[in-house]
Amino acid sequence: MRRLRIFSDGCSKGNPGPAGIGYLIFDESGTLISSRGRYVGIRTNNEAEYLAAIEALREALTLGASEVELFSDSEILVKQIKGEYSVKSSRLSPLYAELMSLARNLEKFVVTHVERGENYEADKIARLAARSSSEVQGSDPLQY
Repeated sequence: MRRLRIFSDGCSKGNPGPAGIGYLIFDESGTLISSRGRYVGIRTNNEAEYLAAIEALREALTLGASEVELFSDSEILVKQIKGEYSVKSSRLSPLYAELMSLARNLEKFVVTHVERGENYEADKIARLAARSSSEVQGSDPLQY
């Protein structure tokens, strides 16, 4: 059984506008095992938040995760995943469906809302990716 913790974030400069995603994946001991960011085109902020979570979850599954705790500062994403808010946006519905489909491959999937300051590194990677129009990756998130 492999338990991973993910911090993900998405940003959009304009809403919609040039958007980026960023995420960090940690193993059970708290060791950073992956950090990535990517430009995702012209998107809304909420779309970017979902895309960040989707890509992070895909990688976690590739890494053999059976349990994932996802941390996000997006209240709408967290509350939609928990079923507290319905997904009404036609732009978010397919992203929500994809995220939930990925989550069904896990034995346990928990999503937790964190304050923006607790998600600083993922936010920094997403902002850099939105500006760079390319992929950002590395083993040390502080290098960005």
